[in-house]
Amino acid sequence: MSMYKPLILATAVTMLAACATVPQPLQGTFTEISSVAAQQGGAGGAQVRWGGQIIKTEPGPQETCFYVLSLPLDDQARPKSTSDNTQTQGRFVACRAGFYDPEVFTRGRDITVTGALQGAVSEKVGEYTYAYPRVEANVVYLWPERVYSTYPAGYYDPFWGPYWGPYWGPYWGGPWGWGGYYGGYYRTRVIVPHPIPHPAPRG
Repeated sequence: MSMYKPLILATAVTMLAACATVPQPLQGTFTEISSVAAQQGGAGGAQVRWGGQIIKTEPGPQETCFYVLSLPLDDQARPKSTSDNTQTQGRFVACRAGFYDPEVFTRGRDITVTGALQGAVSEKVGEYTYAYPRVEANVVYLWPERVYSTYPAGYYDPFWGPYWGPYWGPYWGGPWGWGGYYGGYYRTRVIVPHPIPHPAPRG
């Protein structure tokens, strides 16, 4: 067996483990209840960790409320991508004290919140009155936008092929919450050039 194979395998396992890490602000113990189930009531005060895509962000005099299209979370507590045919789980609203800029927390961005369930808020969705389960949020985590890239054809190290590249680091803190930079899937292609022909020796 090549000495490189165990090293590559160990590196891949380490990278996958890093991918599955839940950001520290989102760690904890939470009640397993969906936003759809919470519409029925009876879960007041339960600690939840919910996420999804922002529908709208509304700052008020004392707090900002985020109206969210609920999605299941992956192993990192990030909302799963709708491009993977993920089923939505209704809607909810999460409110937290302070000002959060709607130009930063824009429609379609991924967000995860933790906090306590506090009843429901009725809002119009078209002509329909929708009951949004309300979360009194203690953490608002805005995820970076997803970036997927494919390297163009070229010459690459033959020991490296397709890989999943996690690039984690501080994104921002302060009143906007927490974040990180998340890398995408990079596909490489190894090209072996043809040998250059040499002129025949003269006899």
